[in-house]
Amino acid sequence: MNTELRLYRHLPRHDSTAPSAVTIGNFDGVHRGHQAILAQVRDAAAALGLVPTVMTFTPHPRAFFARRGQRPELIPTQISSLRDKIALLAEHGMRQIAVQRFDQNLADMGAEDFIRHLLVRGLNTRWLLVGEDFRYGHKRSGDIDLLRRMGHAHGFEVRTLADVADHQGQRISSSALRTALAVGNLARSSELLGAPYRISGHVIHGRKLGRDLGFPTLNLRVPEPCAARSGIYVVRVHGLDAQPLPGVASLGVRPTVTRDGTLLLETHILDRQVDAYGKLVCVEFLEFLRDEESFPDLTTLTAAIRQDAQGARDYFASHGL
Repeated sequence: MNTELRLYRHLPRHDSTAPSAVTIGNFDGVHRGHQAILAQVRDAAAALGLVPTVMTFTPHPRAFFARRGQRPELIPTQISSLRDKIALLAEHGMRQIAVQRFDQNLADMGAEDFIRHLLVRGLNTRWLLVGEDFRYGHKRSGDIDLLRRMGHAHGFEVRTLADVADHQGQRISSSALRTALAVGNLARSSELLGAPYRISGHVIHGRKLGRDLGFPTLNLRVPEPCAARSGIYVVRVHGLDAQPLPGVASLGVRPTVTRDGTLLLETHILDRQVDAYGKLVCVEFLEFLRDEESFPDLTTLTAAIRQDAQGARDYFASHGL
C-alpha cells in the first residue's frame, strides 16, 4: 500500500485522478470523535480500493465570518496548528489532505458547485462520510439530501455518522475540547484526544533571557488565538533525543519582560543542556501548574521559575516520564 501523504492547496489535484474516500470538516484537535470518522474512511478506502482523504479548511469558516463581520470575539480559539492537524490526520491513516482556503469565493460557492468542483472534479470522490448535520455551499444551503441526489448522479456513495460520545454519554467535540483546555483541565483534554495535548514546531530564537537567568528555554510559536490556557505546565518534549525529555513550559505573553503581546511557548528541559535551535520538536502538556503572572523584578521571576521546575521534577518523580 502507498503510504505517502499528498497535500493539496488547490483542487482539482494536479498529479492524480485516483478515486477517493472522503470526509469533510475542520478537524481542529483531531479528537476521538474525529478519529472515529477517520477510522471509517480508512476502512472504506481499504475495502473499496480508494485513497483515504480529508478536505479541511483554513482559516476556520467561523473565523472567516467573524472577521468579515468585525466580530473578533466570535473567532474560535485554535486547538491545533495546521502543521499539527496535518500530522494527526496522517497518523490516523489519511493519505490525501485537501486544505481549502476559506475565502469569499468559497463562501459564495453554490452547494451544487461545491459538490461538482471540489468533490467530483476535485477529488474524484466515490465514497463520502459526513456528520448528520453537515451543511455546505453559499449560506449553508446544501444538505445531506442534495449530496445523496448528486452522489447518485455522479457515482459516489454518501454515508453519515452520528455524534461520538464519551463513556459518560457526553458528545466528544472540538467545543468540549476547547473548554477543557481553556480551564487547564488536561485530564479531560487527554480523555477527549486519546493522548496528551501537544504543540509542535521548529525551535526559534528568543530573547535569551531564560539562559541569562539560568533556565535556558526552547521557544515555539503557537496557534493564535490558542485554545490552551496561558500558564505554566509540566511537559514532555519529543524530537531532541531517542527518549522524550522532561520539562517545564510557560505558555503566554511574558508580561514581566515584554509588552509586545506575542504568544510564545517557552520550554525549559530539566537538568540537561540541549542545542535545539531550528529542530522540529513536539511538546506534550501533562499538568497545569499555575497561571501566568507578572512579577515585579527578575529576581522574583527567577525564584518562581525555580519553584516551577521543582514542581515538574516532583511530577515526574511521582508519575514517571
